[in-house]
Amino acid sequence: MAATCCNFTQPSSAFSKLHDHIQLQRYFTKCQQRSTCSVVKVFFHRRYGGRLEVEQYQHVLCARGVELSPSVIGDSGDETEEDISKETLIWRAIKLPIYSVALIPLTVGSAAAYLQTGIFSARCYFVLLASSVLVITWLNLSNDVYDFDTGVDKNKKESVVNLVGSRKGTFIAAYLCLALGFVGLAWTAVAEKNIRSMLFLVCAIICGYIYQCPPFRLSYQGLGEPLCFAAFGPFATSAFYLLHGSASVMNRVPLSGTVLSASILVGLTTSLILFCSHFHQVEGDKEVGKMSPLVRLGTEKGAEVVKGAVLMLYALLAAFGLSKALPLTCIFLCALTLPMGNLVVRFVEENHKASEKTRA
Repeated sequence: MAATCCNFTQPSSAFSKLHDHIQLQRYFTKCQQRSTCSVVKVFFHRRYGGRLEVEQYQHVLCARGVELSPSVIGDSGDETEEDISKETLIWRAIKLPIYSVALIPLTVGSAAAYLQTGIFSARCYFVLLASSVLVITWLNLSNDVYDFDTGVDKNKKESVVNLVGSRKGTFIAAYLCLALGFVGLAWTAVAEKNIRSMLFLVCAIICGYIYQCPPFRLSYQGLGEPLCFAAFGPFATSAFYLLHGSASVMNRVPLSGTVLSASILVGLTTSLILFCSHFHQVEGDKEVGKMSPLVRLGTEKGAEVVKGAVLMLYALLAAFGLSKALPLTCIFLCALTLPMGNLVVRFVEENHKASEKTRA
């Protein structure tokens, strides 16, 4: 009998004992049908002033064949990993915001080329966009594969490898995406007769490879952000700038101060995205020796770095605009994003310790 496991210190009438016995049976029956029992635990602690022994409660559940969730011992009522739906895990695995790093360098490079030459090719733009998305997909999938190998993602349910259940299948899909993306980039470079741009893109892909792939894995040494800056900033943005001009013009024109200034801003922004994506996995990185900047600094100092980086971005933007490296309209348009920048800073400051809220 479940009621015999409860030790009440106050005497009660026969009616009260019978009522309590019935209530206990009802709630233990409900608990038997749930994966966690934290709600029942809280009810009885409030109902009986904490006089129900947790050890005895656990014994009754185990006798009934119920697996006790860790949430029973803790006081938190937050959502556990078992409560997360499959759809949510798939959404996290896709990492849709990460694909903005395919769109931004291409769009900025194209805009810089149009400003200087007045030339824009929609066909070229969308081929490059599709190719860039494929390359970013390779980065995403291969990162999950190699983090699975090192144990970083052993408890990460939204890892593609864990969701699919096949390391080999994820690995093959990753490099198939890289091959298709590279073909698209190379075809565009040949069509535009601009081999110099292809050299920049190859350098960007190399940065992505040594960032996460063996035997380099420089991200484990805390070098992920500098590599991200180089890949998506000077290399990718400049390459897209060259590809969007006509071959006869752009092959003779050196890289301008406009595109170099813009590429610095793009590089800093994408590096900040990568930096922020690690807030929720600091503990996991520590366990496997992945010394990312956030592991070295801690989340509190990391939040200060985010604030400083956002301020620096707007300061550089103003400096480039006032020096005529960028059009003055850039200052005005980017000033419209100040509320969003402030929102990012406040969110990180308030939630840098809450891993679920900062999850990518």
